[in-house]
Amino acid sequence: MPQFDPTYFAPQLFWLALTFVTLYLLMTCVALPKIGAVLEERQRRIDDNLDKAAQLKAEAESAVAAYERALADSRAHAHAVIKEAADRLAHDAEERNKALAARLADKIKAGETRIAAAKDKVLANVRDIALEVAGAAIDRLVGSAADAAKLDGAVAAALKEHGK
Repeated sequence: MPQFDPTYFAPQLFWLALTFVTLYLLMTCVALPKIGAVLEERQRRIDDNLDKAAQLKAEAESAVAAYERALADSRAHAHAVIKEAADRLAHDAEERNKALAARLADKIKAGETRIAAAKDKVLANVRDIALEVAGAAIDRLVGSAADAAKLDGAVAAALKEHGK
């Protein structure tokens, strides 16, 4: 094997050093600056994306806060509308109840008036019937017709006594 022959060590070391220096210069002048530029560009894009993500996150948080405020305002408005409607309905129901109570009171008064009129009519009929019955009873018992004035006074006294 020629690489282990000591006579060839010097040229091999020369070519090794020349190749190393050439590759070192190529790497430092050409390849490494390009790799550094790619890495810097990549880092710049990553930083830009992180900044953009932070900005979008802040916008999203402000949008969520605005949404929650709008939702709270909507709920408060809905509660106010519901309360107003309930109050209005309660007021309307109270007015209808008052109107119904007034109509019923009027009907009750009218009914009481009709009952009183019917009672007076019945009492007047009772008086006439009592006069006829008393006259017929006296006529049967005594055999002669009773005096109309005395009979009328007796029936009136009897009705007065019974509270009719």
